[in-house]
Amino acid sequence: MRILLDECVPKALKRSFRPDHQVLTVAEAGWAGLKNGALLKRASEQFDAFVTVDGSIRHQQPLHNHQLIFVLLEAVRNDILLLEPLVPRVLEALVTARPGQIVVIGG
Repeated sequence: MRILLDECVPKALKRSFRPDHQVLTVAEAGWAGLKNGALLKRASEQFDAFVTVDGSIRHQQPLHNHQLIFVLLEAVRNDILLLEPLVPRVLEALVTARPGQIVVIGG
């Protein structure tokens, strides 16, 4: 599975995913600074899932229009120590989630 981590997600989180997943950050994909609409359009063409901590994304974008599974990580702070324990639940959710769906995973 190809997974894109939003700019607001700590880049160190990518180490928490399994080796069989291709995980890139927005910056590594060369898309740093793109607005959400343009970013999601490009991501839909190359990735299966988009992981973010930006809760406003579900209100700003018509997610059902994109061929991505959206994963919203909710934690008290945007801190690797709080987000890393959520990754196993992310991986479980990716098995059954469908493109255009948002899965909310909180700590």
